[in-house]
Amino acid sequence: MLKNDIVDTIREKALWMRRRAFRMVFDAQLGHPGGDFSAIDIIATLYFGVMRYDPKKPEMAERDRFIMSKGHATGALYTALCAAGYYPEDWLTTYMQPKSMLNGHPNRNYLPGVETNTGPLGHGMPVALGIAIAGQLTSSDYRTFVLTGDGELQEGSNWEAAMTAGNRKLGKFTLIVDRNRLQQGMGTEETNGLDPLDDKFRAFGWDVEVVDGHDVVALLSALSEPAGGRSKPLCIIANTVKGKGVSFMENKASWHHGVPNAEQYNIAMEELV
Repeated sequence: MLKNDIVDTIREKALWMRRRAFRMVFDAQLGHPGGDFSAIDIIATLYFGVMRYDPKKPEMAERDRFIMSKGHATGALYTALCAAGYYPEDWLTTYMQPKSMLNGHPNRNYLPGVETNTGPLGHGMPVALGIAIAGQLTSSDYRTFVLTGDGELQEGSNWEAAMTAGNRKLGKFTLIVDRNRLQQGMGTEETNGLDPLDDKFRAFGWDVEVVDGHDVVALLSALSEPAGGRSKPLCIIANTVKGKGVSFMENKASWHHGVPNAEQYNIAMEELV
């Protein structure tokens, strides 16, 4: 597939994911659409332009691993797994229902393609670190990707993981920070400032790239493994917009876990084209 075809495919998948995720939240009247929408372009790029996996063999040893540390953004993750072929679309209609496999936080015991349970923020990166170390110890070829929210970097467990990853020179370990600068209730810098985030990761022994988290071409370039691989872990700081693509949600902390009414749902569907 040519690069332009890959970019077009990622954009098409991301649009479908936004529309389908918003419908899931509307039907359930539960969810975290703001954080879904800031992350969707990143996740679509991983699943449809970067990662190696086989939905028919979700446990194949050589698969790349993706850990969704910001586990509340299940609308983004579940639509990606569905679009990638892990399960049929009609499963999405059960989102958040009693006894549904599509919980408010992902559960690896219920869904194929989920590497680990997440939800308690700050836990995904340490788990991903362990997976990456396992690959290093066994000389495996798989890559490990983890997506965190920027607010959850206020958890100290992430910085223990960052120090260890740098020390072990985990060249096949990639962290993507969804840098939308908003967390529940207010901005990250008002709560516990993170900047200069890029310099902090460099000081821990990481390669760092800062990109527009909605620019598929830039994401593809940053996420692609260079010839010869890396000698350090990679942190991609993806500058994003919470609620990206829907005018009344963009850059609004209230849409961290807001749910749309019928009028808002119709407006969003008109805008997401």
